[in-house]
Amino acid sequence: MDRLVFAIYRLASAAICLLPLTGIFRLGWLLGSLAYYVASSYRQLVLRNLLIAFHEEKSRAEIRALARRHFATLGANLLCSIKIPRLPREEIRSLVTIEGLEEMKADGIDGAGFVFVISHLGSWELFAQLTPIIFECKVGTIFQALGNPYIDAEVRRDRARLGLELFERKEGIVHASQFIRAGGGVGILIDQHAGDAGLWCPFFNRLASTTTLPAMLALRTSGWLVPAAVYTDGVARWRCVISKGLRAEGQSVEAATVSINRLLEQQIRRQPEDWFWVHNRWKTPKPKFLLQGYKRGVALAPGTTAKDLQPFRILIRGSNWLGDAIMSVPAVRAIKRGRIDAHVTILTPAKLADVWKSVEEVDEVLTIERDDSIRSVAKRLRWTYDVAILFPNSLRVALEVWLAEIPRRVGYPGHQRRSLLNQVFAPKKKKKDLKRPEHQVHHYLALAEFVGADIKGALKNLPANPPVKRERPVIGLCPGAEYGPAKRWLPERFAQVVRIVQECTGAEWKIFGVEKDRPIVDTILTAAKVPCTDLVGKTTLEELMAQLQTCDLLLTNDTGTMHLASFLGVPTVSIFGSTEPTLTGPLGVQHRVLRHHVACSPCFLRECPIDFRCMTAIGVTEVVEAVLTALPD
Repeated sequence: MDRLVFAIYRLASAAICLLPLTGIFRLGWLLGSLAYYVASSYRQLVLRNLLIAFHEEKSRAEIRALARRHFATLGANLLCSIKIPRLPREEIRSLVTIEGLEEMKADGIDGAGFVFVISHLGSWELFAQLTPIIFECKVGTIFQALGNPYIDAEVRRDRARLGLELFERKEGIVHASQFIRAGGGVGILIDQHAGDAGLWCPFFNRLASTTTLPAMLALRTSGWLVPAAVYTDGVARWRCVISKGLRAEGQSVEAATVSINRLLEQQIRRQPEDWFWVHNRWKTPKPKFLLQGYKRGVALAPGTTAKDLQPFRILIRGSNWLGDAIMSVPAVRAIKRGRIDAHVTILTPAKLADVWKSVEEVDEVLTIERDDSIRSVAKRLRWTYDVAILFPNSLRVALEVWLAEIPRRVGYPGHQRRSLLNQVFAPKKKKKDLKRPEHQVHHYLALAEFVGADIKGALKNLPANPPVKRERPVIGLCPGAEYGPAKRWLPERFAQVVRIVQECTGAEWKIFGVEKDRPIVDTILTAAKVPCTDLVGKTTLEELMAQLQTCDLLLTNDTGTMHLASFLGVPTVSIFGSTEPTLTGPLGVQHRVLRHHVACSPCFLRECPIDFRCMTAIGVTEVVEAVLTALPD
């Protein structure tokens, strides 16, 4: 196959070279203009890149016009680069106007050893033919071999024909260093995504993985840094601009690399249609797009902070249940810490918005109403986010972000949605995992770790309100459970506990729940015959949070309110029956879980099909003792 592709390449090159250079330029301009309309994926990439670079400076119409000029210019320059290596030295020199060469020689750089800092601007392949002509010293370049060995060999011959020395990236760094120390100049392309080995630093105020090789070579060899660019200057005419040489000495590799990126920005702004916008310069790493674990880390220019960066926008689809939402908060916090430029948006059912608004690490909350369609949600999300992380495992949430065309969509597989995600987290289960189940919080933390978050210490310093000694303690009671009756302890036993604790402490009781819990609460109030503040069905989620914070303790079933109290640092006495506290118990040391493990538990059923033995096994005395022990001394 490589031979066939090479044969086609040679045939096409021979046909193109029959034309004069001006004809090739015009043909390339025409083909590039056509490519704007035909190559839809590249067009979208170019438009995205231009929006990143110029969203504050240019309108959408101006960006589209710039994208069209870019395609045309790129087509012309790429086609011309086929014939230029076949032209004689004198003709190549006549095609290019050079600025800054005399100043560079006057500064004594030519022959003193330098790194020629170049990029994919204009007809960048001209550098291979032009530099041996215009410099008195020897010149070379560091390059990466092409995938097709036959085309690679031809390109090497074309680049080296006038005396350019070639150093392959994998093996030639040492030789390139020796070359610079001997007074030579080495060209390095600096504007490509550098992958996991790069330094993350601002490029048009957005973090991009950047090669540190130019700065590193200049510092190792005490060589100069000489930025240069080639611009299109008419039909088959170009202009080479050599900027003033810089000394990297006294700087760190990181500081010098940041400075190089800023110089490249200035070069691109001079004639933006000439740069290689079809390259995914701001590529999102996979799978770890959070940057905490990367070797070189992040570097900013002096005097700048994370607030000066364009945000990396992370959409997290929150869980639909209150308890699950609370258990995912540590993961959200870990994700936010994962990048200094992270902007975290939570997409959540409207009923849970108040919880997320209280989480400091959340920058924005978007709500989904009950009657919102999948398409209406997707429309609100389009063209806004870099990645989406899906906590729920449903098909619907995957469809929302897929239809929104969010570039990276991360989540667990299942429910026929794997094809809608492009980063699937499906860890292999080990035998030990089957023996010892982990808390649900680790389900979300594992997903956060999968994308690069540091989850060490994520569960340290969980909120815990300091005990307040009162004359009359305030105790909350949540006797319901939205999931179903299998999770609800007996109302008459709750009533007995309320009465006994009241007699022992004179406590003030507050009863929480939704309107569906009214029959249960009425039964408790009638049987307890104790004054209680009845807040059932009378609070918003925000008001419920405020009321819970007035309590010294919450007596509760396994409910969302239990998790909410845990989130707020309120101690709980939690009664478990059909569910498993190891999986979904309240987080923190200030909680007491009451659970009798019977033969059929945990069954996770909504309704008990037999005799409710897991709940009836929990006696009133046991609960009273737990409440009295948990109250502040």
